[in-house]
Amino acid sequence: MRVAGLFAGIGGLESGLARAGHEAEIFCEVWKPAALVLADRFPGRDILPDVREATSLPAHDLMTAGFPCQDLSQAGRTLGLAGAKSSLVDHVFRLMDVARPAHVLLENVSFMLRLDGGSAMRRLAEAFEQRGYRWAYRTVDTLAFLPQRRRRIFMLASRTLDPAEILFADEATPIESTTAIETHAHGFYWTEGVRGLGWGPDCVPTLKNGSSVGIPSPPAILMPSGAIVTPDLADAERLQGFPEGWTHAAEDAGLGRFRWSLVGNAVSVPVAAWIGERLMRPGAHETSRDRDLGAAARWPDAARFDGATRKAVSIGAYPKFAERPPLAAFLRHPGKPLSIRATRGFLSRLDRTQLRLPAGFRARVEDHLAAVSSGARAAAAE
Repeated sequence: MRVAGLFAGIGGLESGLARAGHEAEIFCEVWKPAALVLADRFPGRDILPDVREATSLPAHDLMTAGFPCQDLSQAGRTLGLAGAKSSLVDHVFRLMDVARPAHVLLENVSFMLRLDGGSAMRRLAEAFEQRGYRWAYRTVDTLAFLPQRRRRIFMLASRTLDPAEILFADEATPIESTTAIETHAHGFYWTEGVRGLGWGPDCVPTLKNGSSVGIPSPPAILMPSGAIVTPDLADAERLQGFPEGWTHAAEDAGLGRFRWSLVGNAVSVPVAAWIGERLMRPGAHETSRDRDLGAAARWPDAARFDGATRKAVSIGAYPKFAERPPLAAFLRHPGKPLSIRATRGFLSRLDRTQLRLPAGFRARVEDHLAAVSSGARAAAAE
């Protein structure tokens, strides 16, 4: 299929689709660091600077849009589609009315299923239905493919095929293993500690985009050795499914401080590749999974519209469960030890928490603090 990528970021959706044989014809991306990466990784493609100013697009079959999530995420402003950022999705529908693509693929955070009573999802569904498109969406976890826990909604709408035969054709059971902290790496957010940890056994929690001025917010990883590190950027790129160095064009332009944000904002490549493969070879949707959608305050994790009725769909977040090495072996770079200041701040928050911590976790954090403090004293004495 010919692809038009709106809100393309660094091309996660389009890179994954390309692995399945679909080719991006044009991109639209307003953020300069991301546009530089697109120009570097997709040479020869036109990159429109602002979706608000686009009046037409070249002929294409599939329109993609990982539209801004700032107003939809739990950590963001939670203004919904009325927010200045997330309301930009309106331009997807405006350009759909001009180009009439056969298919549209949207991606965003799962929190919008329950934000404001699900009003954002209701608005998207109605917009597609008014234009004669069938739709389906599914919450998919990147953990199905890579050691990163990242739940995102993928919504596919189509005029020519049944999206349920794409998004609901595959389901796998995750392979669970004993993941003691003595034998496996565990990811967590050192910036938390009072209300949550973002704890991930043998995986990292969702990679974040950092601050608007380029201050990164990487997770911490407790290694089996007891060391606590933040992952190297190259490994963060790999945890999203990109080759390491994918965002180096931003570095070359003096915008390297934004590389963490570029990676944290991106769509996980292998999830898009799975969708692209199913677009080439649709499967089957088992209608026994269908349930009454109802009128609950939140939308289900998966649902569909068959052209006449909406149905909730009972299906998990793992279309596959790809083989992968343990997180400690997946990482190719040593990472950076969590600093004394960061470790002390995290421990102070643990003092105020009522969370049930994994057995032995606090002791390992204290041991890490002792180790980095000792190392700092030794360095100062030299």
